[in-house]
Amino acid sequence: MAISPAPAPDFWPLAGLRITTPRLELRWPGESDLLALAALAADGVHDPATQPFTVAWTDVGPAERARSVLQYHWSRRAAWTPANWTLELVVVRDGTVVGTQGISASDFAVRREVSTGSWLGQAYHRQGIGTQMRAAVLHLAFAGLGAECAHSAAFDDNPASIAVTRKLGYVEQGTRRVVRRGVAATQVLFRMSRQQWERIRRDDIAVDGLEPCRDLFGLSS
Repeated sequence: MAISPAPAPDFWPLAGLRITTPRLELRWPGESDLLALAALAADGVHDPATQPFTVAWTDVGPAERARSVLQYHWSRRAAWTPANWTLELVVVRDGTVVGTQGISASDFAVRREVSTGSWLGQAYHRQGIGTQMRAAVLHLAFAGLGAECAHSAAFDDNPASIAVTRKLGYVEQGTRRVVRRGVAATQVLFRMSRQQWERIRRDDIAVDGLEPCRDLFGLSS
């Protein structure tokens, strides 16, 4: 007798993780979501005259950008361990994939620190989506996982990202020099403590499906 395959969350509970806000849903991407995200990258992520990422993955043609999105997500899944993880969620508005929001940590069970990163399709910039999706993943970190602080960074010539970070209540922690497109560039570093997050905490964000995932984050059930 043939055995019906179990739903993906039975083997990989992150497939059932959802964060919802009044405008957005953030979820573990299925294959159709990944293909939509790849197509979004192919259409463009930012003005080619700028480069908001340390790894200049967008400095290639549309097909290569799309392929790199798929390969990156596959690599993060394969590399996941409870001691070192990167959660990449697709951001969905009105049924359409508009970008991706990531959160990562090393030895989270001990350090209780996370870092975030994200991008939106160029057609969805300056619509308030970036602020809400970051607020969503911060809610996951602090309310859901018990984080004590969150880190973020942006190049000093990326005012939109810096504005989102400051709007959410992060505190500037200085700068660092990194290599971007083969030359030195300056990143501004930010930190948010649990106390700072409590001051801007929203009551309209919900996290569903987290409890079965706790072991994957290095936390006890």
